[in-house]
Amino acid sequence: MATFFRTLLGFLYLTDLYVSILGLGIGINYGQIANNLPSPTRVSYLLQTLNISRVKLYDADPNVLRAFSNSNVGFIIGLGNDDLLTMNDPVKAQTWIQQHVQPYLSQTKITCITVGNEVLSGNDTQLMSYLLPAMKTVNEAIINLGLSKQLYVTTAHSLIILGNSFPPSSGTFRQDLAQYIDPILSFHSEFNSPFLINAYPYFAYKDNPGEVSLEYVLFQPNLGMTDPGTNLNYDNMLYAQIDAVYSAIKAMGHDGIQVKISETGWPSKGDPNEAGASPENAGIYNGNLLQRIEQQQGTPANPTVPIDIYVFALFNENLKPGPASERNYGLYYPDGTPVYNIGVCGVLPQLNISGSKKNDFCVVTFFLLSLVLLIRA
Repeated sequence: MATFFRTLLGFLYLTDLYVSILGLGIGINYGQIANNLPSPTRVSYLLQTLNISRVKLYDADPNVLRAFSNSNVGFIIGLGNDDLLTMNDPVKAQTWIQQHVQPYLSQTKITCITVGNEVLSGNDTQLMSYLLPAMKTVNEAIINLGLSKQLYVTTAHSLIILGNSFPPSSGTFRQDLAQYIDPILSFHSEFNSPFLINAYPYFAYKDNPGEVSLEYVLFQPNLGMTDPGTNLNYDNMLYAQIDAVYSAIKAMGHDGIQVKISETGWPSKGDPNEAGASPENAGIYNGNLLQRIEQQQGTPANPTVPIDIYVFALFNENLKPGPASERNYGLYYPDGTPVYNIGVCGVLPQLNISGSKKNDFCVVTFFLLSLVLLIRA
């Protein structure tokens, strides 16, 4: 009996640990490029059992926003790249907010609108020219509607916009993108909005598995890398990438802009030529990342600013184009089964519980089963 209690207490301690990690405000990307995902109502229940309080969408899906009404979940919603030209029109921008944002604000917490995603990573210079005007127009509409204290406007970038990222203290933006990035940074400075980056150490490892240390990209024990410019030691690539962006911002003459990670993750499966894509590595990456968040770590160059991260992604998305890895970043399969174990437990209720086995990986089930065993003992 004493052994059982010790086991139960140990389990509950570990559970509390992970609940506290998620309670710190880690975000999750909720992509929906799939034809087999659970309904938003069921997803809402899952995320609340996971104690996740921040969600990032790539659109403003009304079904999702309604499903999360009266919850404690804060949303980033998005305007797609195809919407940029339309959002240059002040009337259309204000109408979009009135139709897609305002109706839900009384019951669903919306904190941010991303205007476009990785626009500066492509070759479409016309699309790039639409980006900042669209951001400004959407922001002006928010101000005109009296919503500026609730919402801020930003956009997300990939690390391709960096011309140099090593060492971190020498980070710079690409010269050919300076004409777009510099005024965007001025926008962030004026309205105190963050600079969003989609950062994936996995890509660096996949492209050069013989040269990039797996331990370094997975937050595992390693000698790390010392920046010769600052003498700061980096024991993982993600922190080096974040500080390289801070350096690039400073090199362009701006300061005081916070860098947030709008996407990071690791695929659990990939094509034969996608080195490192496995459930083991994905579990290690995201599990160690959660521990860093629990510790409220900052980066070596910004130790007092805790990392702010949205993990990619909640579910595997079976309709995403590209290599196999693109369809396998999820923490969960669409049926609610964890793809791998990082200690995070949640419940995805079945549509017909009486007709099928419930996917329940939560503490409640374990605790109730424990009580039954105790009674029988």
